[in-house]
Amino acid sequence: MSALEQLGPYTLAVPDGVFSLGGDALELGAFATVKRGWRVCDLGTGSGALLLLLARRAGGLSLTGVERHAPSAQAARENLRANGLEGEIYTDDLRTCPLPAGQFDLVISNPPYFPVGSGKSGGPFRSEESCTLEELCAAAARLTRNGGRFALCHRPERLTDVLCALRACGLEPKRLQLVSHSPAHPPALLLVEAVRGGGQGLELLPERFTGK
Repeated sequence: MSALEQLGPYTLAVPDGVFSLGGDALELGAFATVKRGWRVCDLGTGSGALLLLLARRAGGLSLTGVERHAPSAQAARENLRANGLEGEIYTDDLRTCPLPAGQFDLVISNPPYFPVGSGKSGGPFRSEESCTLEELCAAAARLTRNGGRFALCHRPERLTDVLCALRACGLEPKRLQLVSHSPAHPPALLLVEAVRGGGQGLELLPERFTGK
């Protein structure tokens, strides 16, 4: 049984046992910089939701996803095919997937949020047990071309960890936005975009309120 979500002109099918579409992915898909014809890679692509979200914003994208969970990788392949989109989905560990280095204009990820031993868990797809933040940033840095971008979402309380991990890998944070439900609520989501080999200078975008 699959849940169906409409993403502009595309339909996303999320089978049972595959990470469901959430507001974090929707926010990240709208936040990331993307241009027509770019080569895009989603690390930990799940059902392929972010690839569809980017494809609805810019045409002619070269779409690639990496996902170690086989049922999720198969769902991503089927979602691309069902929507008439060409792309490659690799069933592999993003830390070791043998994709050529420096070939992507944009790498994007909605990663696990909680370190092992933190006492917090958002379920099996949200634990860093299989991939730490530092390992994710290292993989993104390897795949991104010089001047290319890496966009990710994360928990606001991990802000320092995110910025330090990005810079340590040669990915300079360039855009940052916090997302809250309302002015009365603390931020619930962090959006960051970094440039490989970019100069110093971070743009802080106005906080976004979802009204939920």
